[in-house]
Amino acid sequence: MNDTVLVLNGPNLNLLGQRQPEVYGSATLADVEALCRSTAAEFGLQAECRQSNAEHVLIDAIHEFRIGTAGIVINAGAYTHTSVAILDALNACEVPVIECHISNVHRREAFRHHSYVSKAATAVLAGFGIHGYALAIRHLAQLRRAGG
Repeated sequence: MNDTVLVLNGPNLNLLGQRQPEVYGSATLADVEALCRSTAAEFGLQAECRQSNAEHVLIDAIHEFRIGTAGIVINAGAYTHTSVAILDALNACEVPVIECHISNVHRREAFRHHSYVSKAATAVLAGFGIHGYALAIRHLAQLRRAGG
């Protein structure tokens, strides 16, 4: 197993800090990525951070990291609520998957209450702001130490 955690962000997360700061805060995607890299380093891990607005690019990344890595942290954005294709890719993973959302999706519109990603996730974080990413990486490190 290698020491890499894939941190995968979906559509519109490239606009963090600009889009709806009242919902997502003022942190940028670069801030998220820096937080993930520093948190991973605390545990001897490396964070590979990727973002795409294209569903197939997200799926390709999941395929690439689905075996032999420390795990996947995914904020699939709106694809969380719509993508059976991402669910299928996550179901093929042999590593832990942590679903992470900056906002508390359960306090938002009803369509955001359903998650396809959750069906494949080891754990789900929502509403912790960008700190949820750090919590997710810490959990992956703990799972790794525990042997699973």
